[in-house]
Amino acid sequence: MTSSAHRFGIETPKLDLTHRPRRNRKSDWARRLVRENVVTTNDLIWPVFVIDGEKRRQPVSAMPGVERFSVDELVRAVVHAAKLEIPAIALFPNTDPKLRDASGSEALREHNLIATACRAIKKEVPNIGIITDVALDPYTSHGHDGVMHGEEILNDETVAILVAQALNQARAGADVIAPSDMMDGRVAAIRAGLDSEGFESVQIMAYAAKYASAFYGPFREAVGTSATLVGDKRTYQMDPGNSDEALREVAADLDEGADMVMVKPGMPYLDIVRRVKETFSVPTFAYQVSGEYAMIMAAAQNGWIDGDKAILESLTAFKRAGCNGVLTYFAVQIAEKLQKGL
Repeated sequence: MTSSAHRFGIETPKLDLTHRPRRNRKSDWARRLVRENVVTTNDLIWPVFVIDGEKRRQPVSAMPGVERFSVDELVRAVVHAAKLEIPAIALFPNTDPKLRDASGSEALREHNLIATACRAIKKEVPNIGIITDVALDPYTSHGHDGVMHGEEILNDETVAILVAQALNQARAGADVIAPSDMMDGRVAAIRAGLDSEGFESVQIMAYAAKYASAFYGPFREAVGTSATLVGDKRTYQMDPGNSDEALREVAADLDEGADMVMVKPGMPYLDIVRRVKETFSVPTFAYQVSGEYAMIMAAAQNGWIDGDKAILESLTAFKRAGCNGVLTYFAVQIAEKLQKGL
């Protein structure tokens, strides 16, 4: 058979190829045999948004396909997630603006949205893990993660409130406390508070390297803080230009008792994930945040990319970087496809 090269008068070079990497790519079965990283349902944590009321599912306009759930509807959704063998969910409230104040006092109320959701889920789906966010931004009238004095976010005063918030969530049945506030010393204080009340088995997943990112916009719409946020969060969230600082933050949280650490956002910070995993060899997670989700969905809906393939590729990138798991709004969607063998 005459090759295309010969037809165009191009002589095929004589190559001495002992190694031909393409041999391992020649077929689907061969590629599967040598694949280094595989996404499974065990890697998925599903972030969900909670609203008040009953029988309510409220779309998030900036996140096509994502809804806010009333507690009863959330329980139904979590039952489905459990059937898909998703190991854990992460809860975030959209608090009624009338309940928000300068100190975020609603975070401490025994029957607030998150506490109510924890109890309802544990009753109906006891074997799924519940991860609860510890920060004041969904509860404050100014939209910041801590209490303010003028324009300053007060670190130590905020930490005291965060401990009380964590205890409120643990009493409601939270399995994992996930402080996302980025206050200094909060992991040690929360660990001591949990242990003092007999919650030694409650884990802490620290948002250890959380950056002041432009990718959080849709999330702030989802939890209702877009309109309330005063200024920005650069005095306590990390500067996107810093990498070494992330290792210091992770080291501090581990020394203070964190069981797991998280990098947020996800794909723009895979270099940080890799450095954290290689340096500390601890359970390391990343959050594929709302802006990442929105970009993939927008491109897919416009026909610019194959959405399903892009989602799986993005999650594979997290695994390749060293993640033990990923918080992703695609969790249910990808779990359904994995269950079908796709």
